[in-house]
Amino acid sequence: MSETTLKANPATPGFTFDKGPAAITAVLFVLVGIAISQAVDLKQAVLYGLGGLLGIALYHASFGFTGGWRRFSVEKRGRALRAQLLMIGVAAAAFIPLLSLGNPFGGSVVGAVAPVGMSVLIGAFLFGLGMQLGGGCGSGTLFTVGGGSARMLVTLVFFIIGAVIGTAHLPMWLELPSLPPMSLGREYGIGGGLAVTFGGLALVALLTVFVEKRAHGGLEVVSTAPREGLARFIHGPWPMIWTGLLLAGLNVATLLIAGHPWSITFGFGLWGAKIAQVIGVPVETWEFWNWAGPARALGNSVLQDNTSVMNFGIVIGAAFAAALAGKFAPKVSVPVASLIAAAIGGLLMGYGARLAFGCNIGAFFSGIASGSVHGWLWFVLAFAGSWIGIALRPVFGMDGFRK
Repeated sequence: MSETTLKANPATPGFTFDKGPAAITAVLFVLVGIAISQAVDLKQAVLYGLGGLLGIALYHASFGFTGGWRRFSVEKRGRALRAQLLMIGVAAAAFIPLLSLGNPFGGSVVGAVAPVGMSVLIGAFLFGLGMQLGGGCGSGTLFTVGGGSARMLVTLVFFIIGAVIGTAHLPMWLELPSLPPMSLGREYGIGGGLAVTFGGLALVALLTVFVEKRAHGGLEVVSTAPREGLARFIHGPWPMIWTGLLLAGLNVATLLIAGHPWSITFGFGLWGAKIAQVIGVPVETWEFWNWAGPARALGNSVLQDNTSVMNFGIVIGAAFAAALAGKFAPKVSVPVASLIAAAIGGLLMGYGARLAFGCNIGAFFSGIASGSVHGWLWFVLAFAGSWIGIALRPVFGMDGFRK
């Protein structure tokens, strides 16, 4: 979950919602989709649509990583973390065979597999620290901005700045000793890769169960939602487990359509680089932006970048979900200390994500699901950084380890 708490409204008869914002965001979503299909192609518009579904699901379940990790660290409650692990396992069940056997619908597919070196270790730690100060992860930042959080807009702005700085420094970090990209599916075959991945996820899940039972005597019981059926679908909250399964399915769809798994933060660096060009910063001379993929993205419209259009879809989809839930209300009154934390957190997340080849989505979710060893190291170091970030939150007037 993100810093902005998204609680369910009390039960009310009928389907009340914010009609104006719902209509505006629905029309905007359609118009942007049409623009993308005309400017690029239908496939790009479909990816944008997948982003919209991701935004709706993320918002309605408050499915982020920041709050779930903090809740486990502080309260010893692991329900959210276990939902994340299940999501990754379901995606891995499809990813690892697809990456070994190929796309059954034609076209190539590549996983989120990256080198294992100091850049990943340092970057993941910085990201974990930053997401607790910033109040949201990569996906959490986007869906809470869509829900109207001014504080998270500050986090996003500095996230983008940090990502651009990261593109300037990444080549330097990659000069340090590192191991080549390692894929469990490639090293151990489909069966072995799945076995190691499932085993690792199960061990972490069992650890959360042990910690929670030791602290509370049993696992948390989820109370019955005030709304059921269609009302719950429209207004939320959505069950976390079912949302995790949906997110896994949408990531598999992304792999099949885009040819690569769901990612978020490359788009942030691209947006920042294009803005930097406008104000006269010659980012096109930087080594990172002369690599084939980044150079192509920098030279094209952002609408041709898969990550960017999916990010746009997440924000607008979350805004639509917030309007349907009757909770679309921009929040602008934020303490100065909290805004400072948001800026610092955003910078750390942007810089860390670039060094670590992704955020909680591109490195953790898609990385582990792809069988990448770097995804596991990202998880360990990011969780350590998150723990430090939680301890620092009281400095900025935010709850940390305090009860």
